[in-house]
Amino acid sequence: MLRRRLNRLFGGDERRVESRTINVGHRSGSPNEAIIPPKFCDNRIVSSKYTVWNFLPKNLFEQFRRIANFYFLIIFLVQVIVDTPTSPVTSGLPLFFVITVTAIKQGYEDWLRHKADNEVNKYPVTVLEDGRRIRKESEKIKVGDVVEVEEDETFPCDLILLQSSRDDDTCFVTTASLDGESNHKTHYTVPDTERNLESLNATIECEEPQPDLYKFVGRMHIYTNNQEPAVRSLGPENLLLKGATLKNTQKIYGVAVYSGMETKMALNYQGKSQKRSAVEKSINAFLLVYLCILVSKALVCTTLKYVWQSKPGQDEPWYNEKTQKEKDTNLYLKMFTDFLSFMVLFNFIIPVSMYVTVEMQKFLGSFFITWDKDFFDPEIKEGALVNTSDLNEELGQVEYVFTDKTGTLTQNNMEFIECCIDGFQYKYQDARSELDGFCVTDGPVNKLQQKAGREREELFLRALCLCHTVQVKESPEQAQDQVDGLTDQVDDLEVDGEVPYPSQEQRSFIASSPDEVALVKGAMRYGFTFLGLESKSMKILNRNNGVEMYELLHVLNFDPVRRRMSVIVRSKSGDTLLFCKGADSSIFPRVRQEEVERIRMHVERNATEGYRTLCVAYKCLSAEEYAQADEGLREARLALQNREEKLMAVYNQVETGMSLIGATAVEDRLQEEAAETMEALQGAGMKVWVLTGDKMETAKSTCYACRLFQRNTELLELTVRTLEDGGRRREERLHDLLNEYHKKAVQDAPPAKAGVTSWSSANQDYGFIIDGATLSMVLNSSSESNSSRYKNLFLQICQNCTAVLCCRMAPLQKAQIVKMVKNSKGSPITLSIGDGANDVSMILEAHVGIGIKGKEGRQAVRNSDYAIPKLKHLKKLLLAHGHLYYVRIAHLVQYFFYKNLCFILPQFLYQFFCGYSQQPLYDAAYLTMYNICFTSMPILAYSLLEQHICIEVLLDNATLYREIAKNATLRWRPFLYWTLLGVFHGLLFFFGVRYLFSNPALQDNGQVFGNWSYGTIVFTVLVFTVTLKLALDTRHWTWINHFVIWGSLAFYVFFSFFWGGIIWPFLSQQRLYFVFANMLSSVSAWLVIILLILLSLLPEILLVVFRKPRGPNARQKELVQSSVGGHQSPRSSARPLLMRTFSDESNTVI
Repeated sequence: MLRRRLNRLFGGDERRVESRTINVGHRSGSPNEAIIPPKFCDNRIVSSKYTVWNFLPKNLFEQFRRIANFYFLIIFLVQVIVDTPTSPVTSGLPLFFVITVTAIKQGYEDWLRHKADNEVNKYPVTVLEDGRRIRKESEKIKVGDVVEVEEDETFPCDLILLQSSRDDDTCFVTTASLDGESNHKTHYTVPDTERNLESLNATIECEEPQPDLYKFVGRMHIYTNNQEPAVRSLGPENLLLKGATLKNTQKIYGVAVYSGMETKMALNYQGKSQKRSAVEKSINAFLLVYLCILVSKALVCTTLKYVWQSKPGQDEPWYNEKTQKEKDTNLYLKMFTDFLSFMVLFNFIIPVSMYVTVEMQKFLGSFFITWDKDFFDPEIKEGALVNTSDLNEELGQVEYVFTDKTGTLTQNNMEFIECCIDGFQYKYQDARSELDGFCVTDGPVNKLQQKAGREREELFLRALCLCHTVQVKESPEQAQDQVDGLTDQVDDLEVDGEVPYPSQEQRSFIASSPDEVALVKGAMRYGFTFLGLESKSMKILNRNNGVEMYELLHVLNFDPVRRRMSVIVRSKSGDTLLFCKGADSSIFPRVRQEEVERIRMHVERNATEGYRTLCVAYKCLSAEEYAQADEGLREARLALQNREEKLMAVYNQVETGMSLIGATAVEDRLQEEAAETMEALQGAGMKVWVLTGDKMETAKSTCYACRLFQRNTELLELTVRTLEDGGRRREERLHDLLNEYHKKAVQDAPPAKAGVTSWSSANQDYGFIIDGATLSMVLNSSSESNSSRYKNLFLQICQNCTAVLCCRMAPLQKAQIVKMVKNSKGSPITLSIGDGANDVSMILEAHVGIGIKGKEGRQAVRNSDYAIPKLKHLKKLLLAHGHLYYVRIAHLVQYFFYKNLCFILPQFLYQFFCGYSQQPLYDAAYLTMYNICFTSMPILAYSLLEQHICIEVLLDNATLYREIAKNATLRWRPFLYWTLLGVFHGLLFFFGVRYLFSNPALQDNGQVFGNWSYGTIVFTVLVFTVTLKLALDTRHWTWINHFVIWGSLAFYVFFSFFWGGIIWPFLSQQRLYFVFANMLSSVSAWLVIILLILLSLLPEILLVVFRKPRGPNARQKELVQSSVGGHQSPRSSARPLLMRTFSDESNTVI
């Protein structure tokens, strides 16, 4: 360790990859070496944030980092330190409530994390020590221990596979808890390890822990009888990850290489970047405005106080002479403390409880998404999932939708359609079709024309049977365990009655990709059946019912950069063959060009029809070529540094000069209601971009099928093909095309009407197509100025197009596009939706990320903010839930600021009539409980249950979504309306009650009311007015709304009687003793309270009476009558969200 640090310090270790050396079973590799046990971390997993000791300080520190909490802490401290007019309880109690509720919530969540950690850490495991099997807790495993794992158990740490109970020295694992992929992955034991692990002397040298799940490099030195140690390469295929589960293998033994927080699973537990909604940004902007109002009020009152006191006799009246201490106080210090006192008196204009209400609204509101029965998918028996409730309202503000194609727009359920061998089409169905100028009869292989020789046909089918990583699972019982794995059941088949398959039990294929299963099934249709892999031997049943054996020498794995995979096999006759399959762009440059033209037209036609195409090639390797390739592959796999680059170089060297045999076409059908969903999103004013790694023709065909491109849409294509058309340099051609498209789509396009996007007009629709290579040129141009200009032109063109298709995209490019649009002018709200690991980057980059619970694993779901079973559910999620969430929370925010302005304005006006003495208008109990108890529940219920337009109407009329676009309800104009309404009500409350008090005798006995009666009447009018204002705003009544609105008013009356009707021993002075009861004994007080409430609400009542009806039923009738189609019952359409959630039987509106 010291040597390594010194080397690093003095530059000796600069280029060396950090590595660790592990002694297997803690035994010395060489008999002459003594073991110095290295220090590795233990196997405890810690995902919790707090401990018992640090919870309080750490949690408080985190909470007071929020500006609002810190502000109220300062106000509380000012009240404690300075002699302020209100008790510290008035701001301390609400702050304490907020801090306590949040701490309890976070503490509970952390307790659950502790509980989950303990379940993992205390899990019993079996470890081999000195030839004995010892049971111990998982957290006590040390690096170097040999661990035994049985079927269906989870690996307790990262292990190198030493021994398996399977004859072929393999084991199957599922990594669903890591990357969500439920398919079976095959892992291999280290070659040449001894069967008796007690006598195994070996050391492992491998890289230091790093989070990439699919990357691992190392080597194992095996020592035997003082001979030179044998060196074996270690890769991801030998590494069993913590969290993965052993399947279809009775038992394995492995040595621990990474433990605890150094395992790849633990290193992948990193928090996602915090996403903030547009509503939160609006709240912060409004808070700044109200903070300015607060400071200005305090300044005005402080200034006027000293102006008033400067008059003779006002500063020190005869009945209130100053003490010597007060006379000696510095004037400026006194002014500052007075300013702070006024700040404290008016601080309730900033609503601390709003944060709690907003948090509760988001948290509770998210349950409506998970409870929605329309989101339940019977196929996977799951509904929607909410990972982040902070973005509910953002679902109602989406302007750009970025969607993946495979598995999102399409089902990722592959079916073999046809193949092409040497330029001739082979289709399984008996049908005549005229293609490419000649007529063929599609059917079984043995019925085809003689033009494609029998040898070529069989070579092609052998390639399909050998070039894959499919596993055969014979047991039908076990096959049923595959709930959402990529398995396919294949029954007895017979091809046209002539080439019957042998009678066989139901067979299940396990593969890492549905494409591979489809191709193996396709080969079965034509008489070639893959029987499985046993001890490095691949078995094939040919159409003559003969079993062919091939020795599997090497697998050149698929990766998204190469876009192809290969296998090297040896036949019984001793021939060494390389079979390769991959994308046409990857295969065509590596085969003889004269063979390409025969296949290219079939590939392009299949792609145009929307099929996924793969090209198949082969190569006979001479003994010298194979020996060279074998040596190169072995050397590259033993390398600790740059292993991937070295392997890639060998792959590229071997996969050249191949012979093209043919191509396959596999259909990936559209998702259910994909076209209707895309149409609805476009109708709602959203721009849809399709980002896919597929080829352009296939993706274009899918866009037409989804109605993103219409038949009259003019396509603007910016791909490598169009850049090469002009015969000039690509950079020049790119410049010309961008300018041409910009003139056509932007400059010559008529200006769009306000509030209507350009694509919705009757003018020419444009669609834009770009590929990954051209996008790299646009984003990374050789000159900085050109790059910026190209990017701006590209964005402007895209923003004026109906839909944009980006094909041949790498995952990083998807994220780059989302980021570019997200940061463009106007900062539009973006949404990304995908189902695979390659979509995670764009899901994390967008404002809202949505994962689909598809067949490409659950990694997208785990990294998303929301997860839905099918694409069709996106329509309701945005148009109904998103719309309602936004309207509800926007109303909540505006209402909170309004009711607090109504609350504090009379307090401010009161200072003009009490000599600016900081005398409070309201009792401390009222100040404390106004936001916590009296007015909090009605707005919370409103923000959870309100449906200003019912869900069915929102779904049928996508254009309603545009009414709330671009944060329409939280702009400055509505904010100004609510602020002026608050000022009007505050003035009315104060001066209305003052007018009442101009009558000197208000009680039957001739006594007058005091200042606390004055404040209590104002407060009573205030509570009733703001609550009834919310009742008038409510369009959708449920029993919960009735209960909280009338219950809150009843609670206020009960509390006022109770608070003023008892002598409380803990109060030094009781200001409201019998004040409320006395107030209600006066008919004048009753009259004024009722009159002021009516006057305050009169403008609202008149608006409701005279404007067009706005309720769900009226709005629905208006929309249904104007739309074409059948009439819908208003009662059934206006079902409340709660009724739709819990009961499908009731159609009654409450």
